[in-house]
Amino acid sequence: MPLGRAIDDPGLLTEGRVGVRIIRWSDADRLRQLLADNRSWLERWEATHPSGRSVVPGSVSMRPTVRVLRRQLRAGSGMPFVVLLDGELVGQLSVSEISGGALQSCQIGYWVSQHAAGQGVTTTAVALVIDFLFASLGLHRVEICIRPENGPSLRVVEKLGFRHEGRRPSYIHIDGAWRDHECFVALREEAGAGYVARLRAD
Repeated sequence: MPLGRAIDDPGLLTEGRVGVRIIRWSDADRLRQLLADNRSWLERWEATHPSGRSVVPGSVSMRPTVRVLRRQLRAGSGMPFVVLLDGELVGQLSVSEISGGALQSCQIGYWVSQHAAGQGVTTTAVALVIDFLFASLGLHRVEICIRPENGPSLRVVEKLGFRHEGRRPSYIHIDGAWRDHECFVALREEAGAGYVARLRAD
């Protein structure tokens, strides 16, 4: 079950050149353009519908999607962030499946544009958000599931020291087929001084 309450907007969270903030209505056009411009970069990793009726990201307005994502924030079931590099919007980071009660957990997914890749942007964005989820929301567990072929995403969880829990066969329909995913987990009691602090110490 969700947290059972709305989640307050945390404002802008930053570390160095990287920032994250809750998605705004004004982000819709920029996100659509990024998705359209990065088709060859992103499509291999994007969720698809088993029926084959998936909408190609970037081909339609993002405004309905922004509406749905912001509704999750009010419902306490998700946190829709955008990722910034030097103040420029370069991707998204979604906290989904937020559960309260006895579970206190969530899942994280993300993407960044090709021109922002390889600069530690995703790793820093994930660290910022996890620190918020543990310190401010009081969550116990954060999970990231990654295709075993996705080397850049695997490096994110490796740098942050996530625990590998194993493989989930045929877990999510991605790029037209059911794909295996590796499951990685961060636990609050193992976070120490926090994940941003881990990056600073490297």
